[in-house]
Amino acid sequence: MSEPHDPTGLELASEIARATVEASEYGVVLPEPAPPRTPRRPKRVFEQQRSGAHPDERDPQQIGDVLNEVVRQRGWKRRINLSTVLRRWPELVGEANAEHSRPVHYDAGVLVVDCDSTAWATAMRYAASQLVAKLNAALGDQTVLRVEFRGPKPPSWKKGLRSVQGLGPRDTYG
Repeated sequence: MSEPHDPTGLELASEIARATVEASEYGVVLPEPAPPRTPRRPKRVFEQQRSGAHPDERDPQQIGDVLNEVVRQRGWKRRINLSTVLRRWPELVGEANAEHSRPVHYDAGVLVVDCDSTAWATAMRYAASQLVAKLNAALGDQTVLRVEFRGPKPPSWKKGLRSVQGLGPRDTYG
């Protein structure tokens, strides 16, 4: 059977003391015990933050300012401005021109506008430079480099029982 455990630890202390005395009698030098470790708190290194008289990122922000910053960071500003201006298409080109044309695509500085007829497309091509200037004033410089006006698409003569080889009749269809 095992010996009963001494909860005070006196027996263990006396055994260590006896072993130390015996070791010193025989010339054995025991290493000195390390000083007891005290738990250290991790050092916190913070930049000193002080509140100032001017607003900073810690202050409450207005939702419009936050959304504008998100739009700027994501690069959406040009697209949003373009959609806003295209909603105002009648103001830019006039009511009569807006009835016969509509912007359909924008990519790499080129705005594509579909017109009801080739006559309207031709008439609007004469005012293209003025329209580019108006768009760039509203959107920011060099947003729109060119405006292309397209007339209606002609019917295809390539299908059907009586289709003809070649380009087919030449007409403006509009």
